[in-house]
Amino acid sequence: MTRLWIKVCGLRTAEAVTAAVAAGADAVGFVFHASSPRNLAANEARTVAAAVPQGIEKVAVFLHPSQAEVDAAIDAVHPDWVQTDAADLAGLRLPAGQRVLPVYRTDRPLPLLQGMPRRFLLESGRSGAGERADWNAAARMSAAGELVLAGGLDATTVENAIAVVRPFGIDVSSGVESTRGVKDAALIRNFVNAARAAHARVASPSLGVMQK
Repeated sequence: MTRLWIKVCGLRTAEAVTAAVAAGADAVGFVFHASSPRNLAANEARTVAAAVPQGIEKVAVFLHPSQAEVDAAIDAVHPDWVQTDAADLAGLRLPAGQRVLPVYRTDRPLPLLQGMPRRFLLESGRSGAGERADWNAAARMSAAGELVLAGGLDATTVENAIAVVRPFGIDVSSGVESTRGVKDAALIRNFVNAARAAHARVASPSLGVMQK
């Protein structure tokens, strides 16, 4: 079965990166948005990104960024993915071959399923606020490509989210924090374990029956 892609977003320290990697995350996200409690300056991001081991994907996360902000972040972390609202991407100049993770939001009209990018993220109206996306809308869009579900996920909600949406991947930030903007290693581990178990049950329904 296809492995569930798990991204832990909004990491601000090397210790948080280590915790996410040890828990089994596939990707880590660094936020470049001044009003976010998870914001990193480019020089801070360079230091934190140095803790990311080979094989773990790095995602530079923006919200309506300037070209200068994008350039500085890319230079600092050399991301595998650039994540920002889909409408932002048209106005940005990105390096040749740079992979992008466009963000769509369930509090506004969603695009037609035809012509969707191969991989995209579906979020609520406000990133990083613990606000749940519309799972029914997400379930409809999951057939369009590699949908990464974000918004309001934690260890107690991720099982239902995976069962309803059947996403390619999931993205967590505030759901693994002890206080706003501060990641907690135990919460990260619990979340990843819950997500992996839920995905296994969806992929092999008989497994869930045997475990009862």
